[in-house]
Amino acid sequence: MPPILTVSQLSKTYASGFCALKNINLEIARGEIFALLGPNGAGKTTLISIVCGIVNATTGEVTVAGHDIRRDYRAARSLIGLVPQELTTDAFETVWNAVTFSRGLFGKAPNQAHIEQVLRALSLWDKKDNKIMTLSGGMKRRLLIAKALSHEPQILFLDEPTAGVDVELRRDMWQLVRSLQATGVTIILTTHYIDEAEEMADRIGVIRKGEIILVEDKTELMRKLGRKQLALQLAQPLAQIPPGLQAYALALSADGHALTYTYDAQAEQLGIAQLLQDLNAAGIAFKDLQTTQSSLEDIFVSLVRAPQ
Repeated sequence: MPPILTVSQLSKTYASGFCALKNINLEIARGEIFALLGPNGAGKTTLISIVCGIVNATTGEVTVAGHDIRRDYRAARSLIGLVPQELTTDAFETVWNAVTFSRGLFGKAPNQAHIEQVLRALSLWDKKDNKIMTLSGGMKRRLLIAKALSHEPQILFLDEPTAGVDVELRRDMWQLVRSLQATGVTIILTTHYIDEAEEMADRIGVIRKGEIILVEDKTELMRKLGRKQLALQLAQPLAQIPPGLQAYALALSADGHALTYTYDAQAEQLGIAQLLQDLNAAGIAFKDLQTTQSSLEDIFVSLVRAPQ
């Protein structure tokens, strides 16, 4: 099946000379949840803005379900819903009218049943007649999502959708994301909450200084770049690591009561079983052991801090 979104050789240089994006190539599969991670200023919002037709690229092409975002703007944009970072709404409009108007902007015929469904899914139905100015910050965030879903898009962009919202709203939003994916909607999100990407995304993209430095299936990324550690609590403290164990590159705690063995999650060369045998042969007894694996956050930090 062809990708629903294709970005080819996309670059953006502003009049000031600042290069925000450099030769971005990206394909998004229909129905997947794709998380785009990167530090502030990396180019995430610029990329989304270009795909959504808000900002013009300097070079390159973007196609949405085969429609070029420049040459066939209306058809391409009608397939996209965008939830921006900023809470930009008409303060004096009602919730119902705001969402209904957003649907009309894309040439969609009125559909009160769909608007009601969206508002109920986002716990906004009892606020439908309220003016937007009376809503809390969390409710305004829900309203932005409702407006983005009003015209039944095939792709939904979520640009930092849970920034500054409470835990309950974050949970509700991700439940909604899962239900949308189940209906075939493609979700592309940026987030500072890497635990969300780790839980929700099918694939991860990392952008740094305007360049995509990695795109990988989440499970494969964790397998390839994750590192595991085996921590051993020793029965008796050690003054130093015996020479016969140097090949394992063990780390001894300052008080001598713990040994840590760090190994590649993808291919463990020496083997934990062999290590334990060698410890026993060296007369080193342990009373407890624990294994841990690096999180997606650990991997992300190592990628964005790595020298170019």
